[in-house]
Parts: sequence; structure tokens; C-alpha cells
Amino acid sequence: MENVMGVDIGATQMRAGRVANEKVSLMFSEKTPSDGDYDQVLKTLLQLMEKLFNYDTMAIGLGVPSVVDTKNGMIYDVINIPSWKEVPLKSILEKHFSVPIYINNDANCFAVGEKHFGLGKDYNHIAAVTLGSGVGTGLILNSKLYSGNNTGAGEFGMIPYLDKYIEYYCSGQFFNLYKQTEGLAVFEQAKNGDEKALKMYEEYGHHLGQYLKILLLAIDPEVIILGGSLSAAYSFFEKEMRKALLDFPYPKTISNLEIKVSNLPEIAILGAAALTFNEN
Repeated sequence: MENVMGVDIGATQMRAGRVANEKVSLMFSEKTPSDGDYDQVLKTLLQLMEKLFNYDTMAIGLGVPSVVDTKNGMIYDVINIPSWKEVPLKSILEKHFSVPIYINNDANCFAVGEKHFGLGKDYNHIAAVTLGSGVGTGLILNSKLYSGNNTGAGEFGMIPYLDKYIEYYCSGQFFNLYKQTEGLAVFEQAKNGDEKALKMYEEYGHHLGQYLKILLLAIDPEVIILGGSLSAAYSFFEKEMRKALLDFPYPKTISNLEIKVSNLPEIAILGAAALTFNEN
């Protein structure tokens, strides 16, 4: 589908891009009014989208950090936007723009984006893992997005692990909460060869490896694609992550598995746009 709009509703920024020929041709952003009331947040979103919308726009896809009723287009309890507890976003936007609207959570958009535009093109079974302030996983099974009943399929981050849960040890929370430090500072230190920072990433890699084993047992994907801000540090934690996989009970699964790091610019917008031609 040509000339569609992809919208990423983030905790700090809302971004919208026009997607044609598998590329983002034009993009705008607005600061997310996280503490704004229901109408203020909606007004900001509409103003952003209106900058891109034109008579050639065929459809709009949106990625939202929340639980989504994809059939009815309802979004619930949007992360970091307290006033958006229950929003009939699909019906609001279809009435405003008079084009088809597709909505899903941001992890699922990442998976769809990689399947249609990125490293997942040649695979039928994909686990796309976003490593940022949290851990989200979008699933492509039999070449189609599998969202589950409430778009919650793949959200393994809340599975109990050690004294907390997976997300605590496999996301930015590992640095910010567990290690009581700042993740970006650790990244810069590791790039400069700081031994303490490198050890921290090794420990992180071990925990992430435990998470990947859960994915393998639950989904058995052909490929795991890592994205999100933490994936930039892949070279620092890859060795320990892979080492953690060595005791997996099915060695053939590990030898067949491919692990890749997303290299697609603006994947959030591309993924949201890909919703417009993906079978939900």
C-alpha cells in the first residue's frame, strides 16, 4: 500500500511519518503532553497527524504503548499518559480523517515492521524483542502477526524471575533500578573500555539469555530480532547472552536459531504503517 501514515505514540514524543516505497519520506514530531488531560493529548495527536495527512493518504497505522482492542480500536491504560485510560481511538480518527485506521501496541508494530521492511522478510516465525525502559516482544507466527486477545501475546516481561520479574533484569531497569546507575553513562563507559561497565553488560547478557530461553520454549522462532535502545550495546552483552543459551535442553534449536539486531531507521513508524496491510 502506497502513501500511508505511520504514527508512534511514545512516552516523551509522538511521531508521525509518511511511508511510501518502503521508506519514511516525511516525518514530524510533537512532545507528548504526558500530564495533559484527555482532550489535550488528543488535540496534540490530531495536530501532529494533520501536518502529514493529504488527499492521497490511503490509511493510517498507530503504535501505542498499551493494551489494544484491535477489532474495535479501543486503547486502554496508555503507559505514561495517565489521562488515557480508555480511548475509542479508531472511531475518533476514522471520523476525523475518513480513512481506515489500524492500531496495535508498539511491540507488535516492531515485529510487523521487521517482517515487512526489515530483517524478518525471509522468516515465517519471528520473535521481535524491544529492549528499552521495558521489554516488549512482538510475535510473527506463520508469517502473520499474532497479538492474542488483548494484544498481550509475547509480553513475557512480567514472568517472575529471581526475586523480581524478567523485565527488571532484561531492560533498562537492570541499570536504573538494580544497579542504581544511568544506562547511557554505562554505555559510554563501556565504549571507552571501562572494566566495571563491561562486567555489568556481561551480567545483563546472562539475564537476557535466560529470557531468550523462555521465548524458545514458548514460541520456537526461526529468528529473534533485538531492537530498542539497549540493542546498541549488543557487542558488549552478546557473548554472555549466547553462553547462557548453551544449557538449553534442545541443542538443535540453538544451532538453528538466528539472532539479529535491528538496523532499520524509524522502525516504529514503519511498523505502525505496516499495520495497514498486515492481516491482524
